[in-house]
Amino acid sequence: MQTVILAGGLGTRLRPITEQIPKPMVEVNGRPFLEYILRHMAGQGFDRILLLVGYLGSQIEAYFGDGSRFGVSIDYSFEDRPLGTGGALRQALAKLDNRFLLLYGDSFLPIDYRQVSNAFSQSAFDGDGLLVVYQNHDNDTGVPSNVALNRGRHVIRYEKGARGSGLGFVDAGALCLRSRVLQEFSLGEAMSLEHVVFPMLIARHQLDGFITEQRFFDIGTPERLREFGETQQLGSFGSRR
Repeated sequence: MQTVILAGGLGTRLRPITEQIPKPMVEVNGRPFLEYILRHMAGQGFDRILLLVGYLGSQIEAYFGDGSRFGVSIDYSFEDRPLGTGGALRQALAKLDNRFLLLYGDSFLPIDYRQVSNAFSQSAFDGDGLLVVYQNHDNDTGVPSNVALNRGRHVIRYEKGARGSGLGFVDAGALCLRSRVLQEFSLGEAMSLEHVVFPMLIARHQLDGFITEQRFFDIGTPERLREFGETQQLGSFGSRR
């Protein structure tokens, strides 16, 4: 399955570091953060990568090139102005497979993505999206819960930035999506997945949850960046399994 990585964010909370380099290129123990993601995906056979880049994106292309030295094949989609997560995907529509795996370039979730891909590709699965969610018992990610599932594991609420009751899961920064969803939006339209696409899919009962017990790591703040670096040095990623 094609892997698409959103790597165009401004990284404002990591300034001044991100005044000179894009957030996915922030170094962790001598390597750009994005390299950890690419090597993890290559190790599982996900070798077709599309990077959606924007802010200082030429630095990402200069470092990773065609991806061959990392065991993958990389293509790029550039945005010349911020379009948001949904808008960047819509702009790249011509390069997207009918079904693809979407990751965020500032978040690392060390799971077996073949399980997610297989679940999404099953003939019995008729939804347009499958969102990987972390069961946030311990609140150990620094991110408040923002997802609610029903007993059928359909996503029934997604409230990013809210602290509502009944939100027992947190978006783990990975999902599978059908590209046909993006055809409903106009090219060049700025929009986010979280505030536009997900609510639309939830209203249609077309977004399901894939539960993981493996916590994710993101580099959204200096504190989380340090935590990932320390965890990577220890060689342990904090799974509850």
